[in-house]
Amino acid sequence: MMDLIIAVFLISGAAFMLLAALGILRLPDLPTRMHSSTKAGAMGAMLIMVGVVIGFAEWLALARGLAIVLFIMATTPIAAHAIGRAGYIIGVPLWDGTIKDELRENYDTRTHGLRSDAADQDEPRL
Repeated sequence: MMDLIIAVFLISGAAFMLLAALGILRLPDLPTRMHSSTKAGAMGAMLIMVGVVIGFAEWLALARGLAIVLFIMATTPIAAHAIGRAGYIIGVPLWDGTIKDELRENYDTRTHGLRSDAADQDEPRL
């Protein structure tokens, strides 16, 4: 029974990673590709780590697996943000079907900074 549970975690993790790879190949622009690779790839890696931890069934494997999962959860959103911002700064074109570009109104191409409503207000923030 444990082998079946381990197999389910490993195969589902591999399936998520396959979906991430297909998303990178098939999706139309950088933001959607980035979303596919970070969300599905991270979920796949975490499911595989759960399968590995269950397979080893040791406290050391649990500690390492938990550390790896926490590292993935902490770094994946930061990496996605950095990739997306770099792509936007260098002018990677968005897909023609993109409905709304929320950064366009707030992005300063000269300083590469974002303007926020809170910074534009005269009232101090609490």
